[in-house]
Amino acid sequence: MIASRLIIFAAATLVVAAELGGQGQPIPPAQGAPAAQPAQPQQAPRIPRAAASTRASVAVLVDSRYDPDEGGWFGALNLAGPAKIAIDYGQPHLRGRNVIGMPGVVPWDTVWRTGANMATQLNTEVDITLGNAFIPRGTYTLFSLPTRTGWKLVVSREVNQWGTNYDPSKDLARIDLRQRTLTEPVESLTFWLIPAVENPPSKTFPHGVLRFAWGTTELSTDWRVGR
Repeated sequence: MIASRLIIFAAATLVVAAELGGQGQPIPPAQGAPAAQPAQPQQAPRIPRAAASTRASVAVLVDSRYDPDEGGWFGALNLAGPAKIAIDYGQPHLRGRNVIGMPGVVPWDTVWRTGANMATQLNTEVDITLGNAFIPRGTYTLFSLPTRTGWKLVVSREVNQWGTNYDPSKDLARIDLRQRTLTEPVESLTFWLIPAVENPPSKTFPHGVLRFAWGTTELSTDWRVGR
């Protein structure tokens, strides 16, 4: 009887030990599906856009070039070829605005780039006179100074700069401009170099009018080759 009880006790002890051992074994976690990655937003295809301003140029050709070493003018058949007076400028547009006197565009009493983006450039391959100012052949920057009592054209020796980088110490000349109010606005800032027609036997050197206009404001001055 005692022996059977010992056998039953031993068996029960083995069962309890087995259960306790089973409880001591860590249960591996269930392998779930990998977490979903957030969807990357698709980039819209690039659409090209036109810049807000354009670039323009105007030039007048002179059929001779002056050679200071030779002391005279040489025609188109000479290797030097004809000479050129040219203005290259950024061309802003009205787009429904009243721009003259507008802060940040063409403010009063502030030197204006007279264009858009890069500075407006004058390149002349002959000596010229603008208004009453003598301009030796070379490359210059053109600014203007608008005021309620009149405008001036500013010729600067500094070149190849951004249009708002103005240094008054580099001024070569300030020239009074004639002003006219137009009945129809000019949508895009426009420069003209208009030559006067001189036929033989006239001995007058090439000359004409430099004119620019934007909105209903037109400015001008005279130009001529030489002094």
